[in-house]
Amino acid sequence: MTAKKITLSAFIERNKHIILQAYFLIYLPWFAYVERTVTTHFHVIHVALDDYIPFCEYFIIPYFLWFAYVAAGIGFFYLKNKDEYFRLCAMLFTGMTLFLIISTLYPNGHYLRPVTFERQNIFTALVAWLYKTDTATNLFPSIHVYNSIAINMAVWHADNFKKKPVVRIASAVLMVSIILSTMFLKQHSVFDVATGIILAVFMYLLVYGKSRFGVPAMEQKMEGRNLHRI
Repeated sequence: MTAKKITLSAFIERNKHIILQAYFLIYLPWFAYVERTVTTHFHVIHVALDDYIPFCEYFIIPYFLWFAYVAAGIGFFYLKNKDEYFRLCAMLFTGMTLFLIISTLYPNGHYLRPVTFERQNIFTALVAWLYKTDTATNLFPSIHVYNSIAINMAVWHADNFKKKPVVRIASAVLMVSIILSTMFLKQHSVFDVATGIILAVFMYLLVYGKSRFGVPAMEQKMEGRNLHRI
């Protein structure tokens, strides 16, 4: 019995950081609320560049891969790199909370979606299903864009992948594909994408505390002091 208690205690100690995922108990009901209440009366999001981007149903593939990409990123760092896991969660959850606050205080939506599809195939069928299950409201900053950038930044920042260029490049390609998919599927305006990118860059600088040379500011100060002493 003692051995079992010790083992259980050790397991809880090793995995107590999973408590951060309780955030979704807040996020999901809040998101469901704004999705349910913001349906017709909202501020229309539209920029001129939106009209030049064609609809392309094939981007439904990277759009749906986003769910696996984010889940795999969180799961990997949870298991393999606790420090990176905390940074990633801080970046993800802060941005997602700001998104919810904006959606609540400034209801928004767009009319970019095509009424009919020029072709009928499995991809347009998936897009039609997406349109039925996800309203064209609560758009900016785009969480698809923001979270994709957050995962990719974690992959490129983590020591786990410093010597794995294939993984890093694959992550970057998937991130770019997901970002493009939000516009080519007419799920988001260019404005949503731009604000998602701006917020992601800002939060990266805030959470990771990097200088423009990629060296932690505190380390730079310490190195400067040591050189001065020498």
